[in-house]
Amino acid sequence: MGTHLSRTVAEGRAFMQIVEGKAVDALSGERIEVSCPSDGKVFASIPAAGQADVDRAVKSARKAFEEGPWSRMPAVERGRCLTRLFQLVEKNGDELAALESRDTGKPIRQGKADVIGAMRYYEFYGGACDKIHGDTIPFLDGYTALTLREPHGVVAGIIPWNYPLQILARVVGAALAMGNTLVVKPAEDASLTTIRIAELALEAGIPAGVFNVVTGYGRDAGAALSAHSLVDYVTFTGSPLTGTAIQQAAAINNRGVTMELGGKSPQIVFADADIDAALPVLVSAIIQNGGQTCSAGSRVLIEKPIYDRVAAGLAERFSKLVAGPHDADLDLGPLINPRQKERVAGMVSAAEEAGIPVLAKGSINADAPAGGYYQEPVLFGSVDPAGTIAQEEIFGPVLSIFPFEGEEQAIKLANGTEFGLVAGVWTRDGGRQHRVAKRVRAGQVFVNGYGAGGGVELPFGGFKKSGHGREKGFEALYDMSATKTIVFNHG
Repeated sequence: MGTHLSRTVAEGRAFMQIVEGKAVDALSGERIEVSCPSDGKVFASIPAAGQADVDRAVKSARKAFEEGPWSRMPAVERGRCLTRLFQLVEKNGDELAALESRDTGKPIRQGKADVIGAMRYYEFYGGACDKIHGDTIPFLDGYTALTLREPHGVVAGIIPWNYPLQILARVVGAALAMGNTLVVKPAEDASLTTIRIAELALEAGIPAGVFNVVTGYGRDAGAALSAHSLVDYVTFTGSPLTGTAIQQAAAINNRGVTMELGGKSPQIVFADADIDAALPVLVSAIIQNGGQTCSAGSRVLIEKPIYDRVAAGLAERFSKLVAGPHDADLDLGPLINPRQKERVAGMVSAAEEAGIPVLAKGSINADAPAGGYYQEPVLFGSVDPAGTIAQEEIFGPVLSIFPFEGEEQAIKLANGTEFGLVAGVWTRDGGRQHRVAKRVRAGQVFVNGYGAGGGVELPFGGFKKSGHGREKGFEALYDMSATKTIVFNHG
């Protein structure tokens, strides 16, 4: 895939919603301009859905669930549909990567990696459809008791802008595998690949009305969807503030939710760690996608005997990092929009004014368009663990490092925020690996590594303010279904 494709993909296209298997505009006719974060220029548009559009889509999903074949289809047939979707994503991978890259500003290689991750979700859940079984339960004499896993019904998926292809795939894969129908509302900043995947789903044989897409602002379409009385379950990835509002809206109808709400994830580097192996991972964990990653390793805790060495190694690497337009394929691209750029830059400036030492800064490529939303990577040293940049999710390429003495202090610092999504532990001591991994309050803990290439098979979710429920792996299939108990009295 070349630069030309990335620059011209979707140029001038008026994208449509997908409802009941058809491409439809918003009922109001209102549209939202789509701009590229690399240069700020408008290159496409999407419908601005309102409450009536959401109602139309939810009723389409409800009809498909109650009257259509999907929920009653043999699980193996649903799996074959998802497998065909996997194959179509693979076939259209270059187009999807270019579209994702231009829409979000992420480097082309990240767009390609996101396509591969999305493919893996559809492949995994295609194979998992007929692997979820109920149980028989030993009970009273003369009775047989058993359980079934049944779909909720209509699932609302509210998708963020940072990894639309991948997060969409983990929602769609798990929800459809269990026989649910879907209404998806992607972020207004990154809706294009969601629409394209819905088109491919129809081509894969997923019946009309099973997978619907509405586009628009969260305050309009998102709020209406999460509060709709015909929605049976809501899954959301995004900020804790928005997550709270969505949970409150769903609670009106007593609906279940899965919430993945961000993190302030620590990586703990002990004195016996393989520093040469750790350094590139520590850097990539914060600059991937410009730091706009819920699981970003934004805090590095370093044992005092090696603090200076690790700090110097990180500073050397940070000073060489370069941000630039998506199609330049540099270390990182722009942030998603002007608001995010302003927020991250404001937090960096406040930290500098507070006297927190800046150990290194990357740069912005000289050829980067003036209208892009760029933020150079920043490394802060000796950060106050109670300070703002140590406690709040910045969602940008900003890394804070902290010294610690001993295992107890390391665990205290690691657990010392309101979040608990992911953690990394770097040590050669086998006993310490187990002790620390068990005591750190995080939904995923990686030892001598960080992340797992998407980790489609690995349950993902948080403790504390990072949310509840689990996505990925078989755990997501349990969240996307309910247990029914049936008891036979046969004497």
